[in-house]
Amino acid sequence: MSLPCGCRSAECASLNATSSLTFTSIHIYALPTAQPLPRTLPPAILEPSRIMRLLHYNGGGVVSLAEIFQTAIPEYAILSHTWEGEEVTFEDLQNGTGTKKAGYEKIRFCAEQAKRDGLQYFWVDTCCIDKSNSAELAEAINSMFRWYRMSTKCYVYLPDVSRTAVNTDELAWESAFRKCKWFTRGWTLQELIAPTSVEFFCRESRRIGSKRSLEQQIHEITGIPKSALQGAHLSQFSDKERFSWIQPRQTKVEEDKAYSLLGIFDVQMPLRYGEGMANAFKRLEEEIDKFNKCLQDLRLSDPRDDKIRIEDTKGGLLEGSYHWVLDNSDFQRWRDDRQSRLLWIKGDPGKGKTMLLCGIINELEKSMSKTGILSYFFCQATDSRINHATAVLRGLLYLLISQQPSLISHIQKKHDHAGKSLFEDVNAWIALSEIFTSILQDPSLRSTFLIIDALDECVVDRSKLLDFIVQKASISPRVKWAISSRNWPDIEEQLERAAHKMRLCLELNPKSVSAAVGTYVKYKTRQLADDKDYDDRTREAVLQHLISNADDTFLWVALVYDNLKNVPRWKTLAKLKEFPPGLDLLYQRMLNQICESDDADLCKQILAVVSTVYRPITLMETTSFIETLGDIANDHKSLATIIGLCGSFLSLREDTVSFVHQSAKDFLMKKASKEILPLGMDDVHHTIFLRSVLAMSNTLRRDIYSLRAPGISIDQVKQPDPDPLAPIQYSCLYWVDHLLDYQTKEDMIPDLKDSGSVYNFLRQYFLYWLEALSLMRSLSSGIVMTGSLEVLLQWKSRFTCVYL
Repeated sequence: MSLPCGCRSAECASLNATSSLTFTSIHIYALPTAQPLPRTLPPAILEPSRIMRLLHYNGGGVVSLAEIFQTAIPEYAILSHTWEGEEVTFEDLQNGTGTKKAGYEKIRFCAEQAKRDGLQYFWVDTCCIDKSNSAELAEAINSMFRWYRMSTKCYVYLPDVSRTAVNTDELAWESAFRKCKWFTRGWTLQELIAPTSVEFFCRESRRIGSKRSLEQQIHEITGIPKSALQGAHLSQFSDKERFSWIQPRQTKVEEDKAYSLLGIFDVQMPLRYGEGMANAFKRLEEEIDKFNKCLQDLRLSDPRDDKIRIEDTKGGLLEGSYHWVLDNSDFQRWRDDRQSRLLWIKGDPGKGKTMLLCGIINELEKSMSKTGILSYFFCQATDSRINHATAVLRGLLYLLISQQPSLISHIQKKHDHAGKSLFEDVNAWIALSEIFTSILQDPSLRSTFLIIDALDECVVDRSKLLDFIVQKASISPRVKWAISSRNWPDIEEQLERAAHKMRLCLELNPKSVSAAVGTYVKYKTRQLADDKDYDDRTREAVLQHLISNADDTFLWVALVYDNLKNVPRWKTLAKLKEFPPGLDLLYQRMLNQICESDDADLCKQILAVVSTVYRPITLMETTSFIETLGDIANDHKSLATIIGLCGSFLSLREDTVSFVHQSAKDFLMKKASKEILPLGMDDVHHTIFLRSVLAMSNTLRRDIYSLRAPGISIDQVKQPDPDPLAPIQYSCLYWVDHLLDYQTKEDMIPDLKDSGSVYNFLRQYFLYWLEALSLMRSLSSGIVMTGSLEVLLQWKSRFTCVYL
């Protein structure tokens, strides 16, 4: 039997047989939590104080309007359509006149389709919002994107597309589909993008297809990227690109063209009908600019870039090296059990914790819902920008807000008052921890994973950060934490206080870790064999040596691999025996080779500088601190070769020099300091300070970028190529810090005298230095350093009086 809707199911026949829908009175549903609901959405849908009206269809032809003000909103369908002449309003449903209007057929269609999909509740904008209440209307418009996003099904009703049982010609209906009015309206933009499931129906209520099956046609019609249609976070698309999506669309009320973008940019603002479209867009752009400025000030580094850098530095992420954890019962319990909120992955240095977390991040990104949030941070002890507790919170917040921009409301008011100093002054930890707590408690926060790698490398305020994690790990069932660190007793002691925690110790999973390292060994051996053209005998010898001596340590394998790359093929078998098992023995061999080389002194100077600086430095910056490199400052190839002479202690990526692993620095500082720092680290600090002042004095000048426009905005400045500030960027930012770390020495007093290096530099170059900092967008750092110098001079004055 062919039904009017084009469906042949018995269930549809039953519905149509009794489809004389009637509307009953409004019901207020408290939805007590003890009462089982049909499938419910996560409690993050609405704030507790807000009410969402839903239409309820009991299957017997009766539709009732339910006002639900519990956070556990039931799963519901939502209608997307173009408004016609006789739409059913909220008032119509109240006075019982709605069923007589033509628009009621859409409600009937939505009710019956929802019933077929097993949904009792549905939402229709014409009658579920009281538009006579301006406050309710404003709240509804600001919430609309979220309501569409959280719907289980979105039905798009297209009255200008026909696909009857007779008219099944593909070209005929597709031509009408491409020309339909729905694609020209402003409000339907968010109704297309927000929901996960969007299904299109013709005027006979017959299903045409879905957003997924019609993706190519929709992309061609709208120009919206396929990734946006597939649910990618809209923050991935530039403001300009998102504005372009609304450009060809129209709205009946001119201001709505701007208001319909509120959800696309995830911003909220009051509605002012009558202000005109230009003013509405102006206010929207101001809100977006405020958001961008706040996010820009919050950003210390982008953890997504850090992840790419780490994976690249370590030779790429090998899936076989981490897949074992996906089958681990402790990991699965943490991921799937709502009561398991905190996972601690612990293991010795070089066991692959960081790459394991990179793999977990990748897998979570694949498996979690499009509406979920994944935020992470990689601590690095050798980089002062990302080795402290405040940086961790800033990094996590940055990714959280990038994915759910409405969370910026927890920061915006304080940022409007304090600016960037909110994240940098002495009270930054207090402010950020309060902000983070309020976000974790926000009912609108979506399901979230928070991941922190190498907690042991958080060298500043790690105890504060651990206390914060322990206290907040159980604050919300929608938030899960995962952290990794070495097996340090102080970390274990603090984490013992956490509730709902899981522990995954790598040393207690020897078979899994050993198999993963074995996979990594085979991969690296294959790379060597291909690159060096090993014969079968050599390849097998390398494989067996790596497997038998790796001791389940990825880093050891990586270091031996780096060394073997530089060994001639015919020497490989003889050299294999020179690589001892264990990281410390291997590090000692690497150091011995450096000490016995012709470039021993130069390599030791480089290792001393890299051990002392507060962040990884570039090749150009390295030449400022080591006199013998000054003559080849522009010869990047030679500089890279010299860095390579430092064994495998250092890595070089995109002209940035850093330690290959924290354990490499630990070895040099604890077991080889006499060779690398014969006069102590204080002496290196002083050398870096003096060389920084010299480099800045030789480089800084008025209008160093030749802008010839003193009032130009920093956003209009184009960095020259080559950049004259490139070799001294580190010096400009950290010369005071190195002086401060030398302050315990009595013989640093000459630097602070009226005729000393500090006085002479500031007298001649102070304004030029501030100009350079402004070009580097770091003028606030200059203010902090000037304050530190003032404190240091006060100390010097008191010290001198006592000394005399």
